[in-house]
Amino acid sequence: MKFLIVNADDFGASRGINRGILEAHRYGILTSTSLMVDAPFSQEAAQLAGATRALSVGLHVDLPEELKRPGTPSARIAKALDSQFARFEALMGSAPTHLDSHHNAHRHPRALPHFLKLAERHGVPLREHSPVRYLSSFYGRWNGESHLEQISSENLSRLLEEEVGAGITELSCHPGYMDVSYRGGYAYEREVELQTLCALAIRCVLSALSIQLVSYHELNSLTGCTAA
Repeated sequence: MKFLIVNADDFGASRGINRGILEAHRYGILTSTSLMVDAPFSQEAAQLAGATRALSVGLHVDLPEELKRPGTPSARIAKALDSQFARFEALMGSAPTHLDSHHNAHRHPRALPHFLKLAERHGVPLREHSPVRYLSSFYGRWNGESHLEQISSENLSRLLEEEVGAGITELSCHPGYMDVSYRGGYAYEREVELQTLCALAIRCVLSALSIQLVSYHELNSLTGCTAA
């Protein structure tokens, strides 16, 4: 069987991103999101998620730049992870359903051991280190240029057909709306992603390919099914 988790990064980064993520969940195929607990609108995001129980919410760790520099004591990285995990629990009233990081900071050789320890200690899956296969190619900007064709309905349909196989796959995405509270470079592309995630054609493709939408809430039960 083919299962698909559609996860939006950057929850809490701005009001427009929060609104886009909720719309992609309510009217599109989005099943999961990852909360940036120290972002300006993290509290608003937590309140919105609290009223949307079907949406699984993970922790999107955002390591400060100084902690990514060579020579940073590993204890400081561990402390930052523990602090953000505790902040998540304070905001959400529960542990995250999964763990990932902004700009994939968990891949850094000095940071990864601490991410793995945090995930093991709390029993949560870490992106790229769990039974869930990570699919990151639904993204519309690189080298400072927009590539909207990469986040079109046509390209997402192709990705679903070619890249989602048996087992559990996570498709990462970044839907949202542009607004004055957001200063990031990935802006208009978020609105295009949102349109694609809510397109009826994508629902039809999922049905035709027998891909079942799931969330991290269901991971434990699904792992048993896919292993059987």
